[in-house]
Amino acid sequence: MPTQFEMFSEEVPAANKKPDVEGRQRRSAPADGMDEAEMVSHLVATGRYRILKKLERREIAQSIRSHFPLRGVILDTETTGLSPRRDEIIEVGIIAFTFDEQGAIGDVIGVYGGLQQPSASIPAEITRLTGITDEMVAAQVIDIGAVRSLIEPADLIIAHNASFDRPFCEAFSPVFSGKAWACSNSEIDWPARGFEGTKLGYLIGQAGFFHEGHRAVDDCFALLEVLDRRPDGDASTPFAELYKASQRSRVRIFAENSPFDLKDHLKARGYRWSDGSEGRPKSWWIEVDEQDLESERHFLRNEIYRYPEADPPIRLLTAFDRFRM
Repeated sequence: MPTQFEMFSEEVPAANKKPDVEGRQRRSAPADGMDEAEMVSHLVATGRYRILKKLERREIAQSIRSHFPLRGVILDTETTGLSPRRDEIIEVGIIAFTFDEQGAIGDVIGVYGGLQQPSASIPAEITRLTGITDEMVAAQVIDIGAVRSLIEPADLIIAHNASFDRPFCEAFSPVFSGKAWACSNSEIDWPARGFEGTKLGYLIGQAGFFHEGHRAVDDCFALLEVLDRRPDGDASTPFAELYKASQRSRVRIFAENSPFDLKDHLKARGYRWSDGSEGRPKSWWIEVDEQDLESERHFLRNEIYRYPEADPPIRLLTAFDRFRM
């Protein structure tokens, strides 16, 4: 009969030691009696493991601390498609929280998640992506009163792809109109913070967490933890950077009638193509900080139009009108 031994005993019986692929014997396991934190520390200290911690939802605060006077909302939607004119919201997740003028996050003060039955069956591709089925949304209606109670007091609404979520939300209810929005995907310099990608799954994993994704409220809680992360030595959190970015004015410049043979030049500089749908001009465009407007005009006049009097259309944007259709 094989010899039995404890998994975390200090010594593994020699008869049970097995050589690894290089013929060396495996290292002995950590001593018995370690608690969870000690086991994690032991594994990390070897340099051969990286531990991910399950992300736990923050509790709603029983009392709200007064030194966090501002209110923010993290929002996520699931929809039947990509067009806010043709498609519909089938799920919304919202977390309301407090913060201060420096971008320090305070308390979670409200949570809502709800499903809604669309006017037509959910496409199979959307079900594969989100896990939401027609049976799950049957007879379900998003509680607009609950949504309003969280959105109306908000000083800032955050979505991880605000260009997608904002048009859908404004088509869904006027409660979202006239609010300031911020995009945690595009308005935070994630590479400078050591992240290799901007998708929420990448951010969560590199922050040391894992979560049960694909549902709106779960994704909101995941984003909250990433935004509030302050690694050792960092001067500010990602949310502080995002809040500061949301307060800056930006300018959208449309390179209308630019020569076709210079399109690659525009793309290399960061311009994106608008096909003229959703009420936008049919042209290449870019957004820059207001202070960089003259530099961008100089680029277009000298390298694209090659005409010193060229005056491409511009649109001044703040958090109140960015990310709209």
